[in-house]
Amino acid sequence: MEVLALLIPVALVLGGIGLAAFYWAVRSDQFDDPEGDARRILDDEYDDSPRGD
Repeated sequence: MEVLALLIPVALVLGGIGLAAFYWAVRSDQFDDPEGDARRILDDEYDDSPRGD
């Protein structure tokens, strides 16, 4: 039972670090281009097909 006194705060701290990293990514516009990938997948310039066409 004594190990829970260590594991619970460690889990809360690690969860807080993950939440802070996610918040930083959202605030610094890391997810700013949702349309770019949708259009880029249809472009032949970036086609990585093994056919070599």
